[in-house]
Amino acid sequence: MISYTVWSEAGGIGKTTTATSLAAAHARREQDVLVIDMDPQDGGLTHHFGAEDHRKDPDVDNLVRHLVERPKGDFRDIIRTVEDGIDLVPSHNMLSDLEQNLSRAAKMEESMHDANYRWPKEKQLRRVLADADIPSEYDVIIVDPPATVGQHLYNAVYATSNLLIPAELSPKGKQSVDGLRDVVDGIENTLGDIEVGVLGVVPNKVSDTNLQQEYEQRLADQDLPVAPVSIRERGSMLSTAWEHQVSVFELADNDDYRSLRDYEEQTLEKFHQLADYITTQFEASKEVEA
Repeated sequence: MISYTVWSEAGGIGKTTTATSLAAAHARREQDVLVIDMDPQDGGLTHHFGAEDHRKDPDVDNLVRHLVERPKGDFRDIIRTVEDGIDLVPSHNMLSDLEQNLSRAAKMEESMHDANYRWPKEKQLRRVLADADIPSEYDVIIVDPPATVGQHLYNAVYATSNLLIPAELSPKGKQSVDGLRDVVDGIENTLGDIEVGVLGVVPNKVSDTNLQQEYEQRLADQDLPVAPVSIRERGSMLSTAWEHQVSVFELADNDDYRSLRDYEEQTLEKFHQLADYITTQFEASKEVEA
């Protein structure tokens, strides 16, 4: 199974667009995909797929209830099919208070055990997925947490063990590159008992080739792999997909939205290549283990 978290500490650089587009690219490889939206921000991945109808209902079952071991039903019942080959665990407003909810759950659980017992807050998404036997049902699991470092990200990374990091290689995106290795090492140290793999840093919103080369060298100096695919700025196409609440691939498949320009079709091919690159890394890892 392929599992990874799409994350960057810098906001506004295409994290959710990357997750959405890769989910669709994997699905078009005939892989069954589950996307988990852990970002409490309005207008994220759940909005992109048009699955927001229950996110404000305080009584509905949702991911947070399962993370704190207070579900209202079976985990599969909160999964939505949003496009062919793509299922979604939608975001819910309770995710805004995930840190507090997990802390309360930990305090309650620990009060029922001896003084040495620790309820692992960062391991709850992995537990939920394992208990529901989700890894056996999907070829690909992608998690989209918020940009901030905290329990949303810790749960996402502990469940997937891998990061894919979009980075805007521009003066504006400098903060998303410098010190990135230290951030990844900090996440790994906090989680303690897993090794965090970086599948690649994906150059995003690329417009200056010379600047890209400079930033790729900065990443190489931090011993971070750069994905062999870069995504150029495609604001018009992404805005249209966002408006119609579909992936860019669904947008391309349906002429009722609008026809894509040749250079936009090239961007779709880039996401295909990126999905291939990710899949190949997992296949290579399985061969090494064998």
